[in-house]
Amino acid sequence: MIARILCTLLACAGALLPLQGAQAGSTLRIAMTASDIPTSTGLPNNGFEGMRFLGYPIFEGLTLWDLASADKLAGLRPGLAEKWEQAADDKKTWIFHLRRGVKFHDGTDFNADAVIWNLDRYFNKESPQFELPAAGMSRARVPLMGSYKKVDDYTVAISTTTVASYFPYMAVYLLFTSPASFEKAGKDWAKVAVLPAAGTGPFMITKVTPRQSVELAKNEGYWDPAKKAKVDNIVLLPMPEATARVAALRSGQVDWIEVPPSDGIPSLKSAGFVITTGSYPHVWPWFFNIGAKASPFKDVKVRQGLNYCIDREGLVTVLNGTAEPSVGWLKKSDPNFGSPANAYKFDPAKGKALLAEGGFTAANPLSFKVMISSSGSGQMLPLPMNEFLQQNLKEACGVTVEFDVVEWQVLLNQARAEPDSPNLKGAMSLNISSPSSDAGVMARYFSSANFSPNGFNFEQWKDDIFDEALKTLAEGSDPKVIADATKKAHERLVDNPPWLFIVHDLNPRAMSTKVKGFISPQSWFLDMTLVSVD
Repeated sequence: MIARILCTLLACAGALLPLQGAQAGSTLRIAMTASDIPTSTGLPNNGFEGMRFLGYPIFEGLTLWDLASADKLAGLRPGLAEKWEQAADDKKTWIFHLRRGVKFHDGTDFNADAVIWNLDRYFNKESPQFELPAAGMSRARVPLMGSYKKVDDYTVAISTTTVASYFPYMAVYLLFTSPASFEKAGKDWAKVAVLPAAGTGPFMITKVTPRQSVELAKNEGYWDPAKKAKVDNIVLLPMPEATARVAALRSGQVDWIEVPPSDGIPSLKSAGFVITTGSYPHVWPWFFNIGAKASPFKDVKVRQGLNYCIDREGLVTVLNGTAEPSVGWLKKSDPNFGSPANAYKFDPAKGKALLAEGGFTAANPLSFKVMISSSGSGQMLPLPMNEFLQQNLKEACGVTVEFDVVEWQVLLNQARAEPDSPNLKGAMSLNISSPSSDAGVMARYFSSANFSPNGFNFEQWKDDIFDEALKTLAEGSDPKVIADATKKAHERLVDNPPWLFIVHDLNPRAMSTKVKGFISPQSWFLDMTLVSVD
């Protein structure tokens, strides 16, 4: 069983101390699940929790998520580009018409030169501003990036390597920092991180205290008057241990915590705290390392068998109803789920039969290692959840699972490792929670063109029917053709599973009643401009 990682008084003291020199005006204090503050140069690490809190509130993209509603899956809205379209003579090329009059937080102009400078930062290793960590994340999130050029001061053209109708859903992950920040820091990204860096968003970074906190302030000069922040200041605190987050909320040290422990939710409710949940495109799986030479997962029957060995309903009960069973990449209720041949449920007899067909019997039991994290963005409660699965698989199907527990960012880095990389330490699976928001993400994770280390297809999974369906929807413009192709692609993800599908998260948070205006959108991200504090 996994050793419990507990927060000692000494370890948590720094996180629970009263803030020094707090700013004037209303202040919202948030305890994140991250073990460190996300990087603050303009493209944060720590996965989508980093993007949620130190990404979009400060640094923006040409396209942005529409996060104002909880009633529908978040789509895109204009961001630093007022509009965009595919070039009339070349479907690989997208024309972005930039918003005029936008200023970075340092007072410099946002324009086409700033866009090209930032794209060189991510995609041109010969540029002085090339930032290797940010480049690694950007290349994995936008694997189709081809060329780009300035058309005029407020127009840029970006070309992809293949036709991709979903490219705007990839462009949303490319955030823009003021080139002047880099110059001010002596062209040193490590110094940019603590300047702080300047973005264009509704909040600006005012103070970075490494490993302790980041302080944000309302951007009074934000370009969209309708989206000006209601709260004056935000303080972000890394707090990976769930019990420490609860203690901080109960003691009044913070106003909001990410991912309260499921067994603590009833007592938090009875104490008057607000618990928010909501459906959103989030799947919590194990990635199968299919490409490793000694992988037990090369046979599809083994992968299918494990999907029948999982007691998803039991895990949901352990989580106090803050998740729902996952039997595919998409939720069963999604109109694009399709009609796969396999309807996964807890069926140990079927699971064991399929494992036996793949060569794993009571006399030759399946045994493998999974790399997991102790906390992290979207990871829910990885230690108790994985303990449950470890016991479940052993008791139901005789499968032995060993864990290698690492920090979240270390685990994320391994998603781009090659199958037999020594950094995996023999792991045949990775437990990385992932978005399932759009076809761009589907392409990123499952296209055979995106094998690691160049993309997020860690599994080295290749399915010709899937690839053909993905090509159809990428080149399509008819909504019915795109929908039909998406269904066909998803059916292959279920029937030829690259992942062990476990649960979909319901995004629990706990907040003080002082927090007002919060909306839990159907997205990994949040509109922080809506929130106020009494």
